[in-house]
Amino acid sequence: MRTIRFGIDIDGTVTCPTSLLPHINQQFGCNLVLDDIREYDLTKAFDVDRQTFWEWYQQAEAHIYDTSPAQERAKQILDQWQKQFELFYISARGNEVLDTTVNWFKREAIPFDHIELLGSHEKIEAAKKFSVHAFFEDKHDNAVDLHEELDIPVILFDTPYNRKPIPNGVIRVNNWIEANEQIKRLFV
Repeated sequence: MRTIRFGIDIDGTVTCPTSLLPHINQQFGCNLVLDDIREYDLTKAFDVDRQTFWEWYQQAEAHIYDTSPAQERAKQILDQWQKQFELFYISARGNEVLDTTVNWFKREAIPFDHIELLGSHEKIEAAKKFSVHAFFEDKHDNAVDLHEELDIPVILFDTPYNRKPIPNGVIRVNNWIEANEQIKRLFV
């Protein structure tokens, strides 16, 4: 019986953190690469009005999510984990893209026990509600807040936009192989 439950963010954690860039580059005539994204707010990386960006993003969101590639080794590690852990995906995506999200997981054959789309980056209440034992995240302040509020380990997938200092209990990793090593250390 699987009694340990993981809370897992989707975008930038299960999917590649570069997923949005080809869409942004095409729409706004940019040449952004991941190293250009130094803040979670993408509009700080190039010259665009925030309102214009968000209007475009809302229209393009489902297509972006549908075409996002999974991070290297994510499926392989999550397949292994599903044998011993419950996998609860807790995302800031809104419910309007639930069908797109579920279809993506099925098409990519990435295992899941539950998908919760919050429509907000406020993940603490959902993590409490589902009694997760660890969380996987790419957004710095979410990782720190989840760890400090819930006193659980949080695996932070390293990106240029999340390189602020982290407290003990937030564990920075470069990839899913390193995440798996941390989980073995913590839970196996």
